[in-house]
Amino acid sequence: MGGFSNFAISFSIISILTGAVTLYGYGLEMGGPLEMTLGWPLATLFTLTVAASMAELCSAYPTAGGMYHWAADLGGRGAGWLVAWLNIFGLIAAQAGINYGCAQFILPFLGLDSTTRNLFLMFAFILITQGALNHWGVKLVAILNDLSVTVHIVGVAALVAALLFLAPKQPVGFLLQGVNSNGRSVYWWAFTLGLLQAQWTYTGFDASAHMAEETEDPRRHAPWGIVLSVAISGVVGYLLLVALTLAIRSVPAVLGAKDAAGNSVPAVIAILTAALGAKAGNAMAALASMAMWFCGLACITSASRALYSLARDEGTPMARLMRAVNSRHGTPAPSIWAIVLASIAAMLWTKAIPVVTSLSTVALYLAYIIPVVLGLRARRAGSDWPSAAVWSLGRFGPAINVAAVAFAVFISLVLVMPPNQLAGETLVGLLIGLGILYVAIVRRRYQGPKWSHHETAMRESNL
Repeated sequence: MGGFSNFAISFSIISILTGAVTLYGYGLEMGGPLEMTLGWPLATLFTLTVAASMAELCSAYPTAGGMYHWAADLGGRGAGWLVAWLNIFGLIAAQAGINYGCAQFILPFLGLDSTTRNLFLMFAFILITQGALNHWGVKLVAILNDLSVTVHIVGVAALVAALLFLAPKQPVGFLLQGVNSNGRSVYWWAFTLGLLQAQWTYTGFDASAHMAEETEDPRRHAPWGIVLSVAISGVVGYLLLVALTLAIRSVPAVLGAKDAAGNSVPAVIAILTAALGAKAGNAMAALASMAMWFCGLACITSASRALYSLARDEGTPMARLMRAVNSRHGTPAPSIWAIVLASIAAMLWTKAIPVVTSLSTVALYLAYIIPVVLGLRARRAGSDWPSAAVWSLGRFGPAINVAAVAFAVFISLVLVMPPNQLAGETLVGLLIGLGILYVAIVRRRYQGPKWSHHETAMRESNL
């Protein structure tokens, strides 16, 4: 992959037409228009501190598996193994949320009722198509991810232009209205819970690190892929949210929208249909669903590489199978299909998008921030790891690292609070299970990553 393709895979997984759109109704219910106006830029700013901290580590450790190798080199094999599994489970849960949201948008376009059965069958079908394409080859996926950037930019531009120029609009002051529609919490807490909409969108940018071994000049291109994917998504996503919010005619009508069969309609589809008419609204929803499909395609790529990387080091069950590479297509086929099946299981377990998205966000941010903590500790102890980073934060590194850690801890605690407590309970159970498994079995046979970042540098010099 070139630098653009590396950026494209993270941009595709962030997918503003997935996270911001799928959970728009959740954010609107919690915090009203002000959630979109203020919550998104706040989340963008603090997420950039996390992305920048990870980018510097990626430049020093440009290996498949990303945070897994960073944590293992800086904190030992146990830390690496834990981070790897948090990353894998987070991506599996994210994959489930992405494709269930995609199914919700595709069914109305096809004229099918959004019944539980129809949603699940469409969800499974989408996963299978994405798994098959990932199986066929990284070059094909790279081409599709490059196309995905175009779909996202064109899709957002079309939506914003249609809503701003063709639809009736609320006055600008509407953007500052803070309304908690469910009335279950005081407003400031509801607004904080509503940050899930933005924060789930800002997951998956670690994909640029996972694809480092398949990227040209990874010490420069992969870090820029991480940071630019967040920054550009922040700007483009804000334009989309403002346009959608100004097109709302009635907040209660959007949140309570139903189809002809009495099934709930996603808030964004309700906004588009009311603002642009049924045909135009469905066309815009189809464009958004295309972007969601691309997002899911890229997420499988990232998750399968994380699983493959750990299996390569004997850190997974059936490691010999999970690290196998298809001789014809050159892809980790067993890891790809394991991710597909696990994503189906995750959706069956949680049964609700806010829960599965909370689970994925918290698991991923723990995987993101543990290496940052370890890197900060090593930096203060005089480690030379920053010297290997071509993409460097310089003297601002420690301050940016501290801001990133504080934000990740805060958002992780918030997102496992009611009504998403099942995400917290599942995560605690996962951590306990991983701890028991590591102590009882894994630590006796698992030796940690076989390649250190120094060996990576040696490999690069021989290419």
